[in-house]
Amino acid sequence: MIPISVLDLAPITEGSDATQAFANTLDLARHAERFGYQRYWLAEHHNMPGIASAATAVLIDHVACGTSTIRVGAGGIMLPNHAPLQVAEQFGTLASLYPGRIDLGLGRAPGTDHATAHALRRYFEAADMFAQDVVELLHYFEPVQPGQAVRAVPGAGVDVPVWLLGSSLFSARLAAQLGLPFAFASHFAPDAMDHALTMYRREFKPSRRLDKPHTMLALNVVGAHDNAEARRLFTTLQQSFVNLRRGHPGLIPAPIDDIETYWNPLEKSGVQQALACSVVGDEQTVREGIAAFIERHKPDELLITANVFEHAARVRSFEIAAQACRALA
Repeated sequence: MIPISVLDLAPITEGSDATQAFANTLDLARHAERFGYQRYWLAEHHNMPGIASAATAVLIDHVACGTSTIRVGAGGIMLPNHAPLQVAEQFGTLASLYPGRIDLGLGRAPGTDHATAHALRRYFEAADMFAQDVVELLHYFEPVQPGQAVRAVPGAGVDVPVWLLGSSLFSARLAAQLGLPFAFASHFAPDAMDHALTMYRREFKPSRRLDKPHTMLALNVVGAHDNAEARRLFTTLQQSFVNLRRGHPGLIPAPIDDIETYWNPLEKSGVQQALACSVVGDEQTVREGIAAFIERHKPDELLITANVFEHAARVRSFEIAAQACRALA
């Protein structure tokens, strides 16, 4: 069975709030642990009313504390928003609290809009320094050397697996050069996926951290008792993407019966392109869709996400995805 993991944004649904979103996140993580998922990743976003995972390291602690075996991490931390030393200290702390269970995925985007990126203070000065910041951060996790003036406490000498995340060729090439595992954001930006995977695998240089290329691809999977219901549940994500493209991000909307009444032809085309890496249907459809995706792209792991409005239906969707993957073993 190919390892499968969860990508969660701690969604805040219409009629709910962040407190409920965090309770749902922990409940989903506990279910994911029982379903056999390997990792539970949370992603840094800012100024997004429907996403509660801005303080990503804090939420990782919440999930890791409430679970026992599943790996918990960031998918990812947007490094240009932060000083590398602070990230090393945060994840050194988490890895010391939960040994052998913490992952750190690093991204180069701001995880927000232009105005909020300015409010974050650091992004526009640091984005062009991403490669240097990654190297600096990796250094802080190494054992302290004689005469080293700055160290991460905790962090130095702590085992924190580091991934690079991306939706373009930049991070694919950097991950290959540094010998790091690479996760591609195919769940919302699939256009460069094949090219990025080819480049990463071709240019990979073994490192102390990793001896051969290792890829994880993100995939939207919405499962339900039948195909029609799954397609209905999927309209939540489709509406969210339309709203974002209209410049009106909001709380996660309830599903609707007819998505065609919600978008115009141009919006439909753009959203369908962005969400091309999606599997939607009953267990058989999900199993066949995941199998076809794995056969075509040959990832080492899958990172499954499901933006489903009702929490119980979301949990069930992740259960269907896990059952489908087990059936492929």
